[in-house]
Amino acid sequence: MAKRVVLVTGSLAEPRVKRVAEELNDAEIDPVVANIGVKVAALMTSDIVERRLKLPEGTDRVILPGRFRGDLERLSDHFGTRFERGPEEIADLPEYLGHAARKIDLSEQDVTIFGEIVDATLLTPWQIVERSRKYRADGADVIDLGCLPDSPFPHLEEAIAALHADGAKVSVDSFNAEELSRATRAGADYLFSLSEKTISIVDEGPAAPILISAGAADMDSLDRVIDVMIEKGRPFYADPILDPIHYGFTASVARYYDLRKRRPDVPILMGIGNVTELTDADTTGINAVLMGICSELHITAVLAVQVSPHCRTAIKEFDRARREYFAARKANALPQGFGMGLMALRDRRGFASTPAEIVELAAALRDRNYRIEVAEDGIHIYNRNGHHISDDPFKLYPDLELGTDVGHAFYLGVETARAEIAYRLGKRYTQDEPVPFGVVAEVPGAAEDAHAMKFKEAGSTFAKPKADKDRDKE
Repeated sequence: MAKRVVLVTGSLAEPRVKRVAEELNDAEIDPVVANIGVKVAALMTSDIVERRLKLPEGTDRVILPGRFRGDLERLSDHFGTRFERGPEEIADLPEYLGHAARKIDLSEQDVTIFGEIVDATLLTPWQIVERSRKYRADGADVIDLGCLPDSPFPHLEEAIAALHADGAKVSVDSFNAEELSRATRAGADYLFSLSEKTISIVDEGPAAPILISAGAADMDSLDRVIDVMIEKGRPFYADPILDPIHYGFTASVARYYDLRKRRPDVPILMGIGNVTELTDADTTGINAVLMGICSELHITAVLAVQVSPHCRTAIKEFDRARREYFAARKANALPQGFGMGLMALRDRRGFASTPAEIVELAAALRDRNYRIEVAEDGIHIYNRNGHHISDDPFKLYPDLELGTDVGHAFYLGVETARAEIAYRLGKRYTQDEPVPFGVVAEVPGAAEDAHAMKFKEAGSTFAKPKADKDRDKE
């Protein structure tokens, strides 16, 4: 039997919600649209809902607009049925109704992230600890101390001790065998990178080695050093080395595949910096693809580098990728619908409304508060006095009735600039909220930013719909 789901809305959005309800075509859901009797249902209060909402018999769920900020628990108790917040945009209702039962859990992952401080030899122990705290906050599990060629590291032992005292695990990355020996004797947890020529260093201390071949792409050499570690019964990672694009990249991916096929149980690490750092492309997409390789081949560790400015969020991105992909793999699903953390420059549905829907809504508006929306034909700004469309905020300005109100001019300038960014990138725009850029530029999740609130409290007639007490009279 279909479950009766009540979709609470206001008079402005009611036609769009009804169209969505009619098009659901879901045998398990019986949608009922309930107009609460105010223009903007998202901004109603719990008191208004309790007074005005009449639920049909047999209601199983009540879905309120995503921007509703009332007390759901109070309403659930009052009506004796489940109340929940739906999506912020009406266009997302079908997906929400289809997937709301699946709670996305991103708490699990199975890939260890090594975050490399490439210039550790040039930093003091305290500076290294400070950098490590940022990397760990972004998702790094192990802090890798990079040893620069021809750059002495007299404070290596002190740095390892400082990181351990701060609760961090430590790896040391060096081509200098003496530095690797010092590192393991000082208690480092991991060493980058040991080959047949340097494998004896593992006997000098507790560090687990990351194993590489003795020569370029010499997989036989890597197999031999793997066998040495298996015989010793010591933990390790094997790294076939990911090469830069046009310098053996595809062949190096094949090496990872070949190693996993031949040795299904060997722990493997992938260093991603040769691709992220040496490619002029946004790293979110690169990391998404590399994490896909890791997920399929069960590569359980990566070495991430954040040297180039365009790679400054690489650790955070890979942390998000490993969590989304783990959840997707666990669900035996494509990596879709497990969050938008890696959707930095595009959204799956960038425009929440069609131009026709905005025209219809604008025609029904009866107040002078400006609404701003973005659709495939540009930026829409409208109130009861007019509806204007352009892809350039400067072309909209002459049509706005601002007088000498500098505060409102500033507010609308900020909002139309955000709208232009969203329009040109295909991002979702919501008035009075920052444009979302995933983990690349995370912002507080408040529905209103501080600047918008400031102008609203100053008596804005252009930014927001009316206050609760005024809306209740409409």
